[in-house]
Amino acid sequence: MTTAIEKETLTVKKANGIAEVHIHVNKSNSYDLEYYKELNAAIDDIRFDSDIKVAILMSDMPKFFSAGADVSFLKSADPRFKTQFCLFCNETLDKIARSPQIWIACLEGHTVGGGLEMALACDLRFMGDEAGQIGLPEISLGVLAGTGGTQRLLRQVGHSKALDLNITGETMSPQEALDINLVDRVFPQAETREKTLAYAENIASKATYAASNIKLSIMNGKEMPLNVAVRYEGELQNLLFRSDDAQEGLSAFLDKREANWSGK
Repeated sequence: MTTAIEKETLTVKKANGIAEVHIHVNKSNSYDLEYYKELNAAIDDIRFDSDIKVAILMSDMPKFFSAGADVSFLKSADPRFKTQFCLFCNETLDKIARSPQIWIACLEGHTVGGGLEMALACDLRFMGDEAGQIGLPEISLGVLAGTGGTQRLLRQVGHSKALDLNITGETMSPQEALDINLVDRVFPQAETREKTLAYAENIASKATYAASNIKLSIMNGKEMPLNVAVRYEGELQNLLFRSDDAQEGLSAFLDKREANWSGK
C-alpha cells in the first residue's frame, strides 16, 4: 500500500517499508522556518511509523537539492530569532541521527550551505555525478555553517579538511566529495534516484531490527570513550540475541535457506 502526505514545502510518500521525503520549497529549495516545521513533523511521523525501515530525503527541483536557508529571510530576522531558528533546525536534524530508520540523502542537484547540513544529518549520502556543487559557503556571508555544518563535517571528513572547507567556503564536485568521504556513493546522474531506491529496498528487505541497532551503536558510540562504547555495543547485541530476527537468522543459516525477517 502506498500513502502520500503532501504539505506546502514537502511531500512524504510511503510504500514497502520506505518513506520518500520530497522537498519542493521553491526552485532552489531555499527554506525558512515554515519548511523546518514541516520537516520536523515529517521526521516525527516517520520515527513513529514502525512499518518504515528506510527514509530517503530528496528534491523535486531539477537543479538543486537545497541551497540552504533563504538569505532574505535571514537578513530580515533579528539576531535572537535567528539564534532560535538555528537551534530548532539543529534539534530537528538531530532526530534523524536518533531515529531507528536508516536515512539516505539522495543528492541530484547543488547541495550547499544548509542543504549540505541536512544531508550531513542523514546516515548516508548518495550523489549524481552531474549533480553540481557541494559545500559550505557560509563564510561568504560573514557567518559559519550553524546547523551542524562545522561539527558534522568535522566528524565526517576530519579536522583539517573540515576547517579548510569552512574557512574557504569552496565548493567541490561530486567526485571530489566522494574522494574525501563527504558522500558515500556517486552514481550516473540519470540513475541516481533509481539506485538510491534500490539500495533502500535492499536494506528494507533485510534484518531491519539489527540494522537499526547497528545505526544506534555507531551514531551514539562515536561520542563515547571506546571502553564505554564497546559496552554499549554489547548491550545492543544482548537485545538482538533475544530478538525474533536473530532466532530466524541463525535457523535459516543452519537450514541453508533464505531468512524470513520480521523486523522484531
